[in-house]
Amino acid sequence: MNTHEVLNQAAPWAGADLFDANLPLREALRCHAPALDTTRLHTLGALAGSAEMQEHARLANTHTPQLHTHDVQGRRIDQVDFHPSYHALLGTALRFGLHGTPWSAGALSHVERAAGFMLFTELEPSVLCPVSMSYAVTPALRSNAAIAQAWCPKLAATTYDPRFAPFDQKSALTMGMGMTEKQGGSDVRTNTTRAEFDSDTAWGRAYRLTGHKWFFSAPMCDAFLVLAQTSAGLSCFFVPRFKADGSVNPILIQRLKDKLGNHANASSEVEFGGDVIGWLVGDEGRGVPQILSMGALTRLDCALGTAGLMRGALSIAIHHTRQRTAFGKALAAQPLMKNVLADMAIESEAAMALALRLARSIDATESAKNEHETIMRRVLTPIAKFWVCKRGAMLAQEAMECLGGNGYVEADGQGVMARIYREMPLNSIWEGAGNIMALDLLRALRGADVAAAIDAELAPARGQHAAFDRLAATLTGRLDGGTDEAGARLLAHDVALLVQAALLRRHSSDAVFAAFCHARLQQPADIFGLLPSTTAFDAIIERALPV
Repeated sequence: MNTHEVLNQAAPWAGADLFDANLPLREALRCHAPALDTTRLHTLGALAGSAEMQEHARLANTHTPQLHTHDVQGRRIDQVDFHPSYHALLGTALRFGLHGTPWSAGALSHVERAAGFMLFTELEPSVLCPVSMSYAVTPALRSNAAIAQAWCPKLAATTYDPRFAPFDQKSALTMGMGMTEKQGGSDVRTNTTRAEFDSDTAWGRAYRLTGHKWFFSAPMCDAFLVLAQTSAGLSCFFVPRFKADGSVNPILIQRLKDKLGNHANASSEVEFGGDVIGWLVGDEGRGVPQILSMGALTRLDCALGTAGLMRGALSIAIHHTRQRTAFGKALAAQPLMKNVLADMAIESEAAMALALRLARSIDATESAKNEHETIMRRVLTPIAKFWVCKRGAMLAQEAMECLGGNGYVEADGQGVMARIYREMPLNSIWEGAGNIMALDLLRALRGADVAAAIDAELAPARGQHAAFDRLAATLTGRLDGGTDEAGARLLAHDVALLVQAALLRRHSSDAVFAAFCHARLQQPADIFGLLPSTTAFDAIIERALPV
């Protein structure tokens, strides 16, 4: 007698074109970038959803990076080995220009890159750490013209080169950052790493660095921007893995971090023993403004990455519940499950909408001066980072429940939902946790007329829902200096919800807009699945993932 016939188990979510299946993203792009050619996004969507690439994601997370500090003869080498699947994934990300490419591309390149970044995150987020940092540091290199001329073309190149070799021997380059020290965290002004002037070179003023970095992500990148103290104060330095003469820059990798998630990516602690050479980027003592400009771009990627993870979790949940039956019919046909799925769907779409809106502001301000978009770029960066990342972890937990015990199982890397769940908190922490974002929002309110800019941004939804209008009416005084530090998180929360609602009014369906306003503004709920019974559940779920 066969006692182990497998019944009522859902097939994995694989083989789909992630872009074609994502109507909310496609409609948002038609709104923000109607002239964008989406051919490459269709190609990336099909590739990211393929079983082959999903197997690469599994292997890269199962066979984690390995640190080798010395070779067999005892020489210090400080190199990290990765599984071949890691290189396949990173090579794909570079091929589609998700790193420094937009800075040398044409109009709408940042919006296209943002959509691609979200699609790729559904596949595998860990390898996007060096990709994101390469994107963020590229414009900062303009402060050192010689380095920018030598490095920026290869930071935009799309032919990945995994070799540990000097930059001029490689087809494409990646860069990382080294800011955080164990005694300071986000308070980088307390950094103790020192930089002593060494010499004037073709790349400008070279310094010798002594100190440590508590988080030094993606240590096999070709170069890093780091902060160190000079006599003029905290300054920014370009630190390559190889010196100008081709010898190895002696960055000592002490250990790799043992992290909750993000397993395919290597995060490390390093020491600079005094022989590490770095070149000044920008003016001495101006390191904090440099890091803030870079941090704004990596914060964008935190929002984009979380939105992508939310979309991945939602897709898996809907796909699973459509196949799994309970009490005589599919889980997705059960009224309570419909409520949960629809609620997660509006959350996922709102997160995508806010992150993509921020990316559009970067396109608009890089190509020309635009006062409104400059304000939106500055204000929406901490808001999107704060709110989208907060909601991501909650959605991942709810999506895991939709799969039941199967969602909690790792299964040698096949448990994608478990991987998403472990990954979610990272984007909320990286580049400044919630309180840092709330404080940054208060700084963004100084100077420009933020209240007027937000008022214009909310115009599409005014008069469309009473709860929206009530909350929007409270903003002017709160944005014009009426919010103290203790109220900054609530302000970020409220502005995020209002901007999301206005965006959904612009490029989503009536059903999604109405459900969002009810569940987030009229009767805010602390869990998913509390939408009123009059909600158009089937239409919202079908929009999120067509059958």
